[in-house]
This record gives sequence, C-alpha cells and structure tokens, in this order.
Amino acid sequence: MIGQKLLIETRSEDETRHLGQKIGSLIGKPVVIALIGNLGCGKTAFVKGLAEGLEVPADCYVTSPTFTLVNEYPGRLPLFHVDLYRLNGISDFEDIGLDEILQDQAVIAVEWADKIGDAPADDCLSLNFEIIADAVRKITLIGYGQKGMDLIKALAKENSAAG
Repeated sequence: MIGQKLLIETRSEDETRHLGQKIGSLIGKPVVIALIGNLGCGKTAFVKGLAEGLEVPADCYVTSPTFTLVNEYPGRLPLFHVDLYRLNGISDFEDIGLDEILQDQAVIAVEWADKIGDAPADDCLSLNFEIIADAVRKITLIGYGQKGMDLIKALAKENSAAG
C-alpha cells in the first residue's frame, strides 16, 4: 500500500549524497530502501550518504557492489548494500541469499530493486532516480507500509523546517 510520496531535486552528486545522509540519520529501525534508476543516476552516491547517516565508520569505503553483489557495513544499524544489476531472476536472487538478507535486522539498500518486481518488501522506502540534466536528478520517494511512510513524513518535516 502506497502511503506517502515526496519529490526532491538534487543538483549535484554531493546533494544526492547529502539526501542519503539525511535519510540515514532519520532511520531508527531496520528498513528496506529500494533504489531504482539508470546507470549513473546517483544510486551509489545516495548509499554513500546513507552510510554516513547510519554512522558507518569513515574507514569503511562504500562502493557499488556490482561485482560482489552484496556489501555489508557496520554502523548504528548494520547496512547491507545489494546490487541486482547483473542478476537475471529468482534463482539468482536465491543464490545470493536475498530472502535472508531482506529478513535481517538491518538497513538494506537494494540497487536495481525493480528487477524484483513490485516493492521488495511490504514496508519499505522506494527512491526512483531520474536524470534531468548532467548533474540534476529528480528523485521520487515513495513510502510503503508504516516504516516507509514514517521516513517520508520525517524527511518532509525536516525539509519544510529547513526551507
């Protein structure tokens, strides 16, 4: 069930990373974050910021897990960064243990989450990245379930207080 929706435009990779940091700082309990968008749209930059907001130690270098498929980082809450780009179906998802990861008590950022189909979890935050210009991104955030809706509300409240 879709509850809340928020549109945000970022004008640089730093702004996209800062959005991730802001959302990471608002997260208080395990949640799945679905990241959808073309190559080079800012998904990994967002996850780098998310890691900062989750207090992942600075000596943990956050990279795209395109070839490793899953990276795990320690933080205030553990962060799993999953990349489904190179996977082709249910059996591939099972091979990397995606079902088990989604059940973990962690923040799980899933790049190319649209390969799963609908939202990867009943209770998640989905971000759809759209390239508008060289550095400009339109990011549509959609909250599914209580956790997703709570994050959208907290972010909207923080944005209105800052603006």
